[in-house]
Amino acid sequence: MELFPALLRADTMNPVTYLVVDDSVFARKNLARIIESYGGNLAGEAADGVAAIEEYDRTLADIVLMDITMPQMEGIEAAERIVRQHPDARVIMVSSVGYQENIVAALQKGARHFVQKPVKPEMLYEVIKYVLGDSAITAPAAGE
Repeated sequence: MELFPALLRADTMNPVTYLVVDDSVFARKNLARIIESYGGNLAGEAADGVAAIEEYDRTLADIVLMDITMPQMEGIEAAERIVRQHPDARVIMVSSVGYQENIVAALQKGARHFVQKPVKPEMLYEVIKYVLGDSAITAPAAGE
């Protein structure tokens, strides 16, 4: 797998932390692998929206990668609740259900961006850099 310049928090120079939320174990493992290629730190995982809220409260991850379609609580509702409690939370919806109305609803409820499954690592990397904005920097490659 391609390695990307590590994304670091500009304030602490620590790796960016991630919370991965998807009811599919395979999808979570795949996203965790992609995050590692960005030099990221997997702070937590959740299989549904209810667990996502608890995990976010526990980890306060820099980025939440949230599926839309899940049991118990859909991703859009979970994103809305996380952002209501933590206005600076950065939630990126990751879903194969790319209906326009879902994307619009997610953005209206506080999600910062949307990535279509299957996730392309280079696309997700650019979206994460965009969502983090000035709060993240890329580490210089070895030898620079």
